[in-house]
Amino acid sequence: MPHSVSPQSTQTQDAPMANTQPENGATEDIKMEDGEAATETKRTVNLDDMFGDGDSDDEYSSSAPVVKDEIPSSPPVPAPVSRNASNSDTEVMRAFYQRLCPFRYLFQWLNHSPVPTADFMHREFAFTVPRGADDVYLRYQSFLTADLLRKQCVQMVPSRFEIGPQYTTDPRERKTLRKASAFRPIKKELVFDIDMTDYDDIRACCKGASICHKCWTFITMAIKVVDKALREDFGFELILWVYSGRRGAHAWVCDKKAREMDDTRRRAIAGYLELLKGGDKSGKKVNIKRPLHPHLTRSLNLLSSHFQEDVLISQDPWASEDKAAHLLSLIPDLKLREALQKKWDSSPGRASISKWGDIDKSAESGVSASLDKKALLNAKQDIVLEYTYPRLDAEVSKKLIHLLKSPFCVHPGTGRICVPIDTRKLEEFDPFSVPTVTQCLGEIDSWEGGDETEGRTINDWEKTSLKEYIDYFRSFVAEVIKEEGRGKRERGDDDDMEF
Repeated sequence: MPHSVSPQSTQTQDAPMANTQPENGATEDIKMEDGEAATETKRTVNLDDMFGDGDSDDEYSSSAPVVKDEIPSSPPVPAPVSRNASNSDTEVMRAFYQRLCPFRYLFQWLNHSPVPTADFMHREFAFTVPRGADDVYLRYQSFLTADLLRKQCVQMVPSRFEIGPQYTTDPRERKTLRKASAFRPIKKELVFDIDMTDYDDIRACCKGASICHKCWTFITMAIKVVDKALREDFGFELILWVYSGRRGAHAWVCDKKAREMDDTRRRAIAGYLELLKGGDKSGKKVNIKRPLHPHLTRSLNLLSSHFQEDVLISQDPWASEDKAAHLLSLIPDLKLREALQKKWDSSPGRASISKWGDIDKSAESGVSASLDKKALLNAKQDIVLEYTYPRLDAEVSKKLIHLLKSPFCVHPGTGRICVPIDTRKLEEFDPFSVPTVTQCLGEIDSWEGGDETEGRTINDWEKTSLKEYIDYFRSFVAEVIKEEGRGKRERGDDDDMEF
C-alpha cells in the first residue's frame, strides 16, 4: 500500500511557491546545498505570497489566546507518496511537514510561553528551498504563530530551515526602518556545533560525511565534556542536544541568561571550551598551561576510559608509520623517542594500545638519563586531550547573528530527522536507529491501534518511531516555560500568565 497523506483538520490547502518580484524589489542570495558559499547569482522570489492563512492544530490546543487568521483555511488536498519515493522527494517532505513536524512545540520552545510574544514573532527563520540545480536561500522570514510557520513549510517544502536571533523588530519589516541601526539582534540561545569531519585526522574508520558506531563515540565524548562544563562551570540548566541528521550534534543552551548574552560573553565561553588550535610547527595541537585548569582535570577524568577503549583499541590511531611518527613527535625526550622508534621498527603492525604502553615501559627502563618525568606526564595528558577532547566549530557559538538548523528538520542526504538526544541515555543513542521520513510515513500507514485514545485523537507522530523524541522535546519545552514563568514571577512581570 503506498504512503498517503490523508485529509485532516490540522492541514492546509497547499499552494505553489510564487516566482515574482519580492518585497521592495529585494533579491535573495542563491545558496548551495550543505552550507556551501553563496554565489553572486540572484533569484527573485515573492516573499509576501508565501505567507497565507494559518490553520488550527488541536494537538497543541491551549487556553491561552492566539492570533487568529483572517481567512479560513480550505480542506487540504491529499499529497500521495509513492512507496518508492526517496526521503528528500517533494511529496515526502510535504507529508512530513503536514503530519510529523512538531511546529507548535517548536513555537513554544522559542516563544517561552503558549502566548505569542516578540520572542517568537521577532525571531528570524531562514529557508533552503530546492529549485533545480541550485538552492534558494531565504533569510529574514518571521511568523506570528506556529500555524503560519507550518503553512509556510507546507507551501514551500524547504529541504531545511534554520533559526536565527530575535531582533528588535519584525525581521520582515527591517527595510521600512529609517535607520539601519534600529534593526539589530538582541537574543538567541547559546549554540554549539560538533561535526565529525573535524575528527578526520584522528579517526581511522571513516572520513568526510561517513560515520560508523566506532567514530560516533567521539560525538558522545564531546557531548559529555561540553554538557558537564556548561552545567557545572556556568550554571546553565536548560541544554538541548540535537542530532544533526548525519555526522554531528548541536547544543542549544536555552537559559534566559544564555539567550541574553552579547557577543563578547559568547566568545568568552566559546574560548573557554576551545582547546585544539590546529597545531604548531611540530604538529602539536594542545598547548596548555600547568597546573591544569579544573575543567581540564575533570575532562581528563571523563575521557580516560574512552581513550583506552574507543581510541586506542577501536581506532588504533598509530597503526601506520606516519601516524606513529606523529605520536613520537609529541614525546618531549629525544632519547626516549629514539628508543621507541627502534622498538616499533622491529615490531611492524604493533597495535596502538601496545605502543602507548611502550612509552612508560621504555621510560622506566632508563633509556634516557635526562628524562623529565613531569614533562612526559604532561605530554601524555596532552596526547589524551588531542585524541578525545571536543572539536567545536567555535565560530557558530561566538555571534548572536549566526543561524543554526532547527531541531526536527530532515537531513536531505540521509533522510534522518534531527531529533533531540536524551543525555540521560547518551551511551544508548544510536544515530543509525534515528527514524527517516519514509520510515515514519510507513509506520503511519501500518498503524492498527485506532485513531482515538482516552477521548482524544491520536496524532500521526504518536504512531511512529518519532514519538519518543517528540515526547522528550515536549518535556524539555515544559521545563523552559516553567523556568521562564518562575523568572517573570520573581521580577513581578506577567503574574497572570497562563500555562
